[in-house]
Amino acid sequence: MRQISTAVFLLTTLVFGASGAIADEAETPDGVQVGKMSRLRNLVPEQQLEAQARQQYTSMKTQAQQQGALVPDHHPQVARLRAIAKKLIPHAQRWNENAARWQWEVNLINSSQINAFCMPGGKIAFFTGILTTLKLTDDEVAIVMGHEMAHALREHGRERAAKGTALQLGAALTSSLLGLGNTGQMAVGQGAKMWMLKFSRDDETEADLVGFDIAARAGYDPRAGIALCQKMGIVNKGAPPQWLSTHPAGKNRIAEMQKHLPEVMPLFADAKGADLAALPPYRSNVRQLASDR
Repeated sequence: MRQISTAVFLLTTLVFGASGAIADEAETPDGVQVGKMSRLRNLVPEQQLEAQARQQYTSMKTQAQQQGALVPDHHPQVARLRAIAKKLIPHAQRWNENAARWQWEVNLINSSQINAFCMPGGKIAFFTGILTTLKLTDDEVAIVMGHEMAHALREHGRERAAKGTALQLGAALTSSLLGLGNTGQMAVGQGAKMWMLKFSRDDETEADLVGFDIAARAGYDPRAGIALCQKMGIVNKGAPPQWLSTHPAGKNRIAEMQKHLPEVMPLFADAKGADLAALPPYRSNVRQLASDR
């Protein structure tokens, strides 16, 4: 009975409280507006998640170093990434006041993976594959980094962990109440996984917008996000359809970015000390990437 009561509470929180506001979170007066973070994330202790992230990040670095894959501090690409991060980080606190106490760290892993991430607590890693395969400009690196920082700042990992717990308990509860047994629980669980994909796509869209805001305030051109999506489309042909993916489909993602450009371009212009109307077009190397493939 106790397990059922807990499951009912968690499911109620998921359905009715996931989009609720928390009292101490401030709105951004300009730039993009993405609403409040989910109350649901409070089911997972913040310090616990950050401690786990630090442990995993340290383990990853140690393993990469043992394999000769941790790019040394003096490498130009490492210096480049850290210089860009140095410009972005001062604009993180407006999205999460706890970012002021985070021990930010940026490292580069020698791998062909087209990937990057930021763990809770500000632990950032890029893989060389995303830099070389996509031929990223500094603006595009800032968009990627801002996006990954946004996942940590908006505590998507914490929220997702809480939702996963709630959905697992919900599957067990529904199966028990309906008398479906283990087979029914498995089917309900598959449905829960599809909901988790939807949550992930929402997180990705939010991270795009918050990353836009951070990059623009740091003086990086947010129009680079569109070029980045175009590049991803070139190298990721045959990707799964949007409803089976944790990332929004390319065309939808570009459309969402274009819709929000009027909110972030003034921030970019202010950071550059330029007249918004006089900004030159963004100069992309998308065509070069396409021709090389």
